[in-house]
Amino acid sequence: MSLTLGFDIYGTLIDPHGVVDQLAQHLGDRANEFSRVWRQKQLEYTFRRGLMRRYVNFAVCTRNALDYTDLLMQTRLDDASKESLMQAYRVLPAYGDVKQSLQMLDDKGYRLFALSNGLADAVQQLLEHAEIDQYFEGVVSVDSLQTFKPNPDVYHHFVETTDSELEHCWLVSSNPFDVIGAVSIGMKAAWLKRSDEVVFDPCEFEPSVTINSLADLVTEIN
Repeated sequence: MSLTLGFDIYGTLIDPHGVVDQLAQHLGDRANEFSRVWRQKQLEYTFRRGLMRRYVNFAVCTRNALDYTDLLMQTRLDDASKESLMQAYRVLPAYGDVKQSLQMLDDKGYRLFALSNGLADAVQQLLEHAEIDQYFEGVVSVDSLQTFKPNPDVYHHFVETTDSELEHCWLVSSNPFDVIGAVSIGMKAAWLKRSDEVVFDPCEFEPSVTINSLADLVTEIN
């Protein structure tokens, strides 16, 4: 049976800091810090919502995080600027190693799916904009479950939705919490360490493999 690979999107295939250039038009040299806090708060809101069982979709969490960061950093962005930044989130760029790596994995006959906290249509738009949508059989979104990663239900849902066997499923993610969530239910998971500065959370669940480039995945999974 062919392996089924579920790819996280934001931070793994698609660069969430691709908004920095647009932020710089408003904030100058504060753009990088704004982007970092925005992303951090976006994830925090998904964790909160998941724990409270008060689901709103990922776009709402992203907008709430944008509003928070604006307040925290006292940047006073107007509504038009915020809406422009939200639209930019729908056309974020892929990382440089993504397209060629997906082609290699596709050539090996693996089944590739997106597995995301994002809404399915937003993820599909990102894949199409990055010109990588042709490599994926489909998009599996948490929206149908009304929760967020790393809720174990998300990973079980992925296995069931893709009509796969658990032992033949891999998650590929740059987010340690995501890797931990997948491994905790018995999936294998590749942690894509996109920066030398990031560390994996001390935990009883560790990645099946750690890679520094998506291209390394081709030789590391089996």
